[in-house]
Amino acid sequence: MRVLGIETSCDETGVAIYDTDRGLLSDTLYSQIAMHAEFGGVVPELASRDHTRKLLPLIQDVLDRAGLSRQDLDGIAYTAGPGLVGALMVGASTAHGMARALGIPVLGVHHMEGHLLAPMLEDEPPEFPFVALLVSGGHTQLVEVHGLGQYHLLGESVDDAAGEAFDKTAKMLDLAYPGGPEVARLAELGDPQRFRFPRPMTDRPGLDFSFSGLKTHTLTTLNALRDSDQLDAQGRADIARAFEEAVVDTLVIKCRRALDQTGLKRLVVAGGVSANARLRERLGAEVAKRGARAYYPRGRFCTDNGAMIAYVGAQRLLAGEHDSEAMQAVPRWPLDRLTPPAA
Repeated sequence: MRVLGIETSCDETGVAIYDTDRGLLSDTLYSQIAMHAEFGGVVPELASRDHTRKLLPLIQDVLDRAGLSRQDLDGIAYTAGPGLVGALMVGASTAHGMARALGIPVLGVHHMEGHLLAPMLEDEPPEFPFVALLVSGGHTQLVEVHGLGQYHLLGESVDDAAGEAFDKTAKMLDLAYPGGPEVARLAELGDPQRFRFPRPMTDRPGLDFSFSGLKTHTLTTLNALRDSDQLDAQGRADIARAFEEAVVDTLVIKCRRALDQTGLKRLVVAGGVSANARLRERLGAEVAKRGARAYYPRGRFCTDNGAMIAYVGAQRLLAGEHDSEAMQAVPRWPLDRLTPPAA
């Protein structure tokens, strides 16, 4: 099957074409970061309007790059959730309209299942089963994966996601949006010995996360430096380094526990924060100690993209799944409610 994938869950418009025989044929991505940077975060209504403007031209672009026409498509997949409901509806309505006009099946895909399986697009994809760390602006989860739709939630954040904590810390430090990469760049200039921030929920058993307290500790440290007139450029860098070290250590500790608990030897790391260089370095060393291996999507597939939606949609469409006439837009949709394709 040749499947068109559409991703419009938040502030990036992603489109791709995946062929179940030949692999990824073409993909493109338009980011709204510059538009939202003025406001320090995503404005849902502006996001929806921009998806509406960009989506059809991007669809034509990936068709042209793949040397295909719309009539060559065998199915369409779109992000049905979780995400911003207005943004989701742009992708859902476009996908359903095209599918009806072309007489082909259409399917709403879970956004986090896309991230979870994004490493399957690489030359050396992981085999099932594996442990997956999904770490992004909206989610921090550890999942035991035994196959498509066979997901067991091991742990998740009880408050802020790791990526959200990065973005909020960036605001505290007066850094540009999006904050994660900016904090990481500033942390490179920091002294790792000056501050040691807490590693939340690592002093107790379990695989859940919490980053709200770490965010508060960061703000308290920042205010203490400011009140004592010591908040200079080096102080900000030292805080960024301590914050990043705390997040990375917490994620590594929990991944180690998940591998030990499940006995599995493969770890998939996906989502925007998976691009963090310090996290990759620490996880690589940790899994190597256990004779395990870590798998990541390529850089441009760490953040939201159409390729991961096209891939998941292709697997499920090929198994016979498809939407009814009603489109789906589900702002909140737990990953562990997904099921394998019907036999």
